[in-house]
Amino acid sequence: MSVPVDDNRLKEVLKAAIVEVLEERRDYMRDLLEEVIEDIALSHAIQTGEGSELVSRDEVFKALERSL
Repeated sequence: MSVPVDDNRLKEVLKAAIVEVLEERRDYMRDLLEEVIEDIALSHAIQTGEGSELVSRDEVFKALERSL
């Protein structure tokens, strides 16, 4: 048995749910935004790295050690 869906009611419920998340669960939104920004930065770094020359594994670890 299927239940008919009222599009306007569905929109209202979804909007209310989104507003509730934005107002009451700011930590979820902050975590989500952080992940999105990290993903964008990683994607950009990968694209930038694709055009650069290859280096050895040892060179990478030496550079990481110097940055600490």
